[in-house]
Amino acid sequence: MISGMDGSTGVKRSASEDDAALLVRVQHGDEKAMAVLFDRYSKVVYSVSLRVLRDTASAEDVMQEIFMQIWRSPNSFVAAKGSLGGWLAVVARNRSIDTLRRKRPSEQVEEMNLPSSSNIADEAERSILMDRARAAVVRLPLEQRKTLEMAFFDGLTHSEIAEMTGDPLGTVKTRIRSGLLTLRKAFQS
Repeated sequence: MISGMDGSTGVKRSASEDDAALLVRVQHGDEKAMAVLFDRYSKVVYSVSLRVLRDTASAEDVMQEIFMQIWRSPNSFVAAKGSLGGWLAVVARNRSIDTLRRKRPSEQVEEMNLPSSSNIADEAERSILMDRARAAVVRLPLEQRKTLEMAFFDGLTHSEIAEMTGDPLGTVKTRIRSGLLTLRKAFQS
């Protein structure tokens, strides 16, 4: 992926070289460089956190913590070990899992029966539909399933999915459409 031009020589730089240059600028307190990194990677960090935590406020908190970590200690990322985007996704996942673990109650809660206003028949029907949906999704080809998950669970646009996976935009759109058609057929049968 080519991301920028070196202003002095006109030579194109890769995203990882560009990220490294931005991190050096962040080390020197350059807020604009930090803003560029945030714009570039906040969606990835947020979507990974949201997927793990399933809570927008907690995902936003994790995202803020991670970017504050970069601001305070930009040299915590080692470019030789991989891309900044991949590293941030792993950090977001690990930090989100840590957040989940902290939220679990430390004391055992006594079980108690509570009255329910739900209809057991409706719940059973919903459960059957969910089982059918899961079975249909599992039968999708891996590429279609991953693309659908990114679109519907991570909330990414077609363009964002294409950018993240490196697949052409048309391929992403076709996978989503084909996957949805397959799911529709599964529910109509």
